[in-house]
Amino acid sequence: MSAVEQYARAHIVTDSAEDLPAVPVALRYDPEAEPPEVHVTLPGHHEWVVARDLLERGLRTPAASGDIRIWPCGRVQAVMEFHSPKGVEVVQFDVKALVRFLRRTYTAGAPVAHRS
Repeated sequence: MSAVEQYARAHIVTDSAEDLPAVPVALRYDPEAEPPEVHVTLPGHHEWVVARDLLERGLRTPAASGDIRIWPCGRVQAVMEFHSPKGVEVVQFDVKALVRFLRRTYTAGAPVAHRS
């Protein structure tokens, strides 16, 4: 089984008045890793590891674990907030991209049916 990788366009949320363009964020899932985790790589090589079930819950209702918080923002957006000693990074995604990625993580981990 191979890893699932996908790029999603996201907006880095800042307190700046200017509207920043969307940036590519890499999402990666290894179906052989235990526990099931999603690696989220932001521009500048900032990588966060998010439990897959936390990401799923955060698309429906506010969810948090340790330094990571995820919540829905309206019907089509979701927000991930990452806390570190250097500060807070807030990233807004289209829910569709995250749902598509999560679906792929489940099919990647499913056993392959062999025909006789």
